Amino acid sequence: MLTFEEKLSIINSFPELVRKDISMGRVNFHYEKSALDKKIVVHNLHPNGNGFVYTRNIGDFETDHKGMTNIRDYSESALRDIIKQAIKSLSPSENAEVIPDDERWINTNEQTLLLTYEDGLWNVYAGQNLDGSFHSYKQATQFLDEEGFQRG
Repeated sequence: MLTFEEKLSIINSFPELVRKDISMGRVNFHYEKSALDKKIVVHNLHPNGNGFVYTRNIGDFETDHKGMTNIRDYSESALRDIIKQAIKSLSPSENAEVIPDDERWINTNEQTLLLTYEDGLWNVYAGQNLDGSFHSYKQATQFLDEEGFQRG
């Protein structure tokens, strides 16, 4: 596990991030040019080495209900990679690809499913019935594609 100082050094190497000291020695890093209301890329980096990176709209990362991934045991290369992806996901050029909280999916029989992000999971609903839960947007959309549904 990287130390707090090592993680700070890596995160500080991203000039687009602005350090914001918060309580109990913890640190946040903001991306002020974010195309979204969300600006925090690194959240609650703690002197014990624990911390989180915002990954809601990227990859197959396990996230909490806020869209954050724990980076406690990340290596240097993994930490750099996740931060690069997080910044990219918030960048104005990526804004067109931002995933909404809810999406309607329709098949050729006019059946409709709702894909929604709730409590860190992507849930597929048929009416009020839960049809499936997925850890990532990618997994959920692959399921819907395989079932013959398209965004509608």
